Amino acid sequence: MGKASVILYITVGILVLFLVSYSPKKKSHHHNGGHNSQHHRLKLRSSFNFKPTRHDPIPFDPLVADMERRREDKEWERQYIEHSHPELAHDPAPGHESQPEWEEFMDAEDYLNDEEKFNVTDRLISLFPKIDVSPLDGYVSESELIEWNVQSSAKEVMHRSQRDMDVHDRNKDGFVSFSEYEPPSWGRDSGNYSFGYDIGWWKEEHFNASDANGDGLLNLTEFNDFLHPADTKNPKLLLWLCKEEVRERDSDKDGKIGFDEFFHGLFDAVRSYEEDNHNATHSYHDLPEGPAKQLFAQLDKDGVGYLSDVELLPVISKIHPTERYYAKEQADYIISKADSDKDGRLTLAEMIEHPYVFYSAIFDEDDTDDDYGLHDEFR
Repeated sequence: MGKASVILYITVGILVLFLVSYSPKKKSHHHNGGHNSQHHRLKLRSSFNFKPTRHDPIPFDPLVADMERRREDKEWERQYIEHSHPELAHDPAPGHESQPEWEEFMDAEDYLNDEEKFNVTDRLISLFPKIDVSPLDGYVSESELIEWNVQSSAKEVMHRSQRDMDVHDRNKDGFVSFSEYEPPSWGRDSGNYSFGYDIGWWKEEHFNASDANGDGLLNLTEFNDFLHPADTKNPKLLLWLCKEEVRERDSDKDGKIGFDEFFHGLFDAVRSYEEDNHNATHSYHDLPEGPAKQLFAQLDKDGVGYLSDVELLPVISKIHPTERYYAKEQADYIISKADSDKDGRLTLAEMIEHPYVFYSAIFDEDDTDDDYGLHDEFR
């Protein structure tokens, strides 16, 4: 082959590569920004549990949270009608006004996976400055991410409390009295052996402890505390929570917690909390009773060898973790997966590089990348 032919083939090859590189690409239905996007499809939570004692993950993106909230509301309404008004179960639900754009889609997930409507990269770019606020320095720190998660969670929790309050507030005066309130169906249907019911949850003492101003009625804030006592700032309710722990753990029914009762119940909850938060200052696997005795002695202020309800106050937030605990857990997970340079904070570039850490996704069967496992618990 002559030199001229070689030059010709090289020239043609370069021209073909040039044309291919600049030719329009067929858009993938699954494309949403980030690498390997053709293998990912964003998904929404489709199963819901309405027990307030269970913690549900909160989506990172408020728009996704709104989609899931509306899905949850529809399922909640369906279950409520089936249990409380079965005669209406087959009637079509009334239409909602001012529906968001994505409601026009047959499936909200179709909206999420239409790159013209929802682009993950664009969403991360728009959300970044809303998270990077304290300080505004071009990085998202752990504390900023925790606050973002806490605010998102608080909105979700209050929405659910308002939804439940609308049902129980029968005279529509904006308050709930104890006579208006009924225990949740999952508590009633399980008799006196369901979680919470057997230790006083949903009973009058619980209601009265939630009534911060003592007027015999619960406003929305008090009702929210009633449903979610772990996050309350009401000292009466926190003390009630401690009393319930004593009642539940007090196996010999002497009204207090001895060391054995503490070691074989409460200490496990405290230990799990501290290990999850990397706050343990000693190994719990060596001499397991040692750390328990040390903590027990610290809590036993009067030194009588037993713990009262008041003495449990310093650890009640570890026995019943708050939303901030889960917000930190979620923030730590996100940073561990998206922090490429391991400096403990996120840049916008790192977030864009790891989009599926922030958005729940499922994979096509040919996807072999394990870095983006499906984490419904961290979204």
